[in-house]
Amino acid sequence: MRTEAGAGAAGAGAAGADAKGLLEIAGLSAGYGRTLILEGVGFTVPAGGRLALLGRNGVGKTTTLATLVGQTTRHAGSIRLDGVELGALPSSARAAAGLGYVPQTRDVFKSLTVEENLVTGLKGRPRAALEEAYSLFPRLGERRRNGGGELSGGEQQMLSVARALLGRPTALLLDEPLEGLAPVICDQLMAALSQLDMTVVLVEQQVDRALDFADSVVFLDRGRVVHAGPAHQAKADHALLERHLGVALAA
Repeated sequence: MRTEAGAGAAGAGAAGADAKGLLEIAGLSAGYGRTLILEGVGFTVPAGGRLALLGRNGVGKTTTLATLVGQTTRHAGSIRLDGVELGALPSSARAAAGLGYVPQTRDVFKSLTVEENLVTGLKGRPRAALEEAYSLFPRLGERRRNGGGELSGGEQQMLSVARALLGRPTALLLDEPLEGLAPVICDQLMAALSQLDMTVVLVEQQVDRALDFADSVVFLDRGRVVHAGPAHQAKADHALLERHLGVALAA
């Protein structure tokens, strides 16, 4: 099933024919070894668009992101970024092609300082580019000499996002970036993400925040796409949210 989730969406930051970040997923079946988790997953995110990938626990959201960056076994389907097929490439080549990934585990190097963590994301760019991270997340600038293991959960998440952004991806994949964070930190992180001028695919359990951020939404169930459409319409459809998520947002 191929779903044009981003069709007609006004992608934030997409400007003209030269905009980069068009992400096209078609017929994607994948899992771990012979165990199939995803079956025929498909969606398109326009350049600069924001897609929320939602569903109950265990339906394949994290597996979808992991498959896009080459961390699972792909059995079928296409993964294209700006027309370039990535499905057969190793993870490093997908990153070089423009896919950025912030995993649920954050993967901060706790033995390194904040600044040393950020340097690992530069990918050959000059050290002066670190100021981009400190501008987006001033708290990281204040704690640049602290070790990664000394940071709060929210600061670690900021560090993980900033490190991914320093590589200048054209499409950023975020796996539950708000998990376990205090509301005020969630506000700060979402405010920073809203400034980004790139394609974003967001997996998030805080449904209201995800739908406010996104242009379009895809719901997964048992490894398949069961609904796709504009995010604002999904947020207003309480029956849809209860059916696919088991939640109803406040009016």
